[in-house]
Amino acid sequence: MLAGINFFPTVSPAEKPAVQFFDECLELSVLADRLGYHSVKIVEHYFYPYGGYSPDPVTFLAAVATRTERIRLVTGASVPAFNHPIKLAGQLAMLDNICHGRLDVGFARAFLPGEFEAFEISMDSSRARHQEGIAAILRLWQEEEVVWDGTFHRFGPVTMLPRVYQQPTPPVFIAATSTPESFVWAGSQGFNLMFIPFTSTNEKIAELLALYRGARLAAGYTPGSERIQMGIHCFVDTDGDRARREAAEYYADYVEKMVHTWEAYMTARPEQYAGYADMIAGMRKKSLATLEENAQVYVGTPGQVREQVAATFEVFGTVEPSMQINFAAMPFADACRTMELFAAEVMPAFPELSAPASSPAPAAPAG
Repeated sequence: MLAGINFFPTVSPAEKPAVQFFDECLELSVLADRLGYHSVKIVEHYFYPYGGYSPDPVTFLAAVATRTERIRLVTGASVPAFNHPIKLAGQLAMLDNICHGRLDVGFARAFLPGEFEAFEISMDSSRARHQEGIAAILRLWQEEEVVWDGTFHRFGPVTMLPRVYQQPTPPVFIAATSTPESFVWAGSQGFNLMFIPFTSTNEKIAELLALYRGARLAAGYTPGSERIQMGIHCFVDTDGDRARREAAEYYADYVEKMVHTWEAYMTARPEQYAGYADMIAGMRKKSLATLEENAQVYVGTPGQVREQVAATFEVFGTVEPSMQINFAAMPFADACRTMELFAAEVMPAFPELSAPASSPAPAAPAG
């Protein structure tokens, strides 16, 4: 089963020191490799208890690479707007070689007003910076003597060293949340996709995924060749009541940190992030029980979680669950138990989704 674990830290130094958080995440990554999980993913964020422990996915994934043998490593996601394309292309190429081609590269626009302010970058330029940065990185990976004359960066001729291990490039994913333009653009470029279901309704997310798949087909890419990763919280226990009780506490803390960090949208309302203010208001109303009713979370006994996994596939089609198993200040033992039970009693129920750990790069357009 193409299931992975997803580290999106929502913890403060007062709750868990960074050294402890990373020690635990590295141990969980080794456990995931041993249990047969397909991938381990980590985000790029700054400053806040919502994501702030992870300013550099490449550093963490390099550490994972030296401790594991088969699991794929996913930047979930790197932010071109906050990085020079030469620097980011070089870091990712180096990681691709260190891990012998186990890298999947996810890119995101970023969305936290405080981060854009700190980097002195206008949020209204985020889409253009995102798309230009990705285009420059892909050229640096695939060509020599690259000359780039863009809106935000100019350089060349330069030849990137090291060259990427995976040819012509590592698989590329685009993180998209709620903006239709992001889903359509990702599909039209033939990229893979990352999404999270809990920020919207299943109906809305299904519509956005249909836009993505439709744009990909219209651009000539092979039907079914896309990979779609779904970020989702997961807490599994042999005692279903305990699972819901404990997960509800940690999820409420996660949402509180998220909403507090997003609150700048309520006054800033940047044009390119239309609807985010409404999304924040909606998140305040969503409890863990609401998410469970809509199969937007995996929580309960292994049997209950099997039903929830099947429900998400019914709604969204073939997706790869990328599970947050240590959200908020969750104890390490709970994260380990979730991973062990999911691997032993949930993953075997979905053999049709099994695949080797080393996945190919995105298919080229037909013809």
